[in-house]
Amino acid sequence: MKRIVWTEPAKADVRRIDRETAMRILTALDRFARTGEGDVKRLQDIEPPEFRLRVGDYRLFFVNIYDALEVRRVLHRRQAHR
Repeated sequence: MKRIVWTEPAKADVRRIDRETAMRILTALDRFARTGEGDVKRLQDIEPPEFRLRVGDYRLFFVNIYDALEVRRVLHRRQAHR
């Protein structure tokens, strides 16, 4: 299982989301960290490689650093595709 590390902007993003949705996001992230399962895509033309985990209408952006996932942002899909 990979550790999950949160950046300050990602923490702030999660605090703005309603509790039920935030719990779904955290559950999906935990599942991905333990099993590698989830709707994950590598984003193109970004170095170091950054990934996107889709959970309903939200997108988690993270990088895979050795034994950890560093969550950089958690955005609604309207904000994520700008």
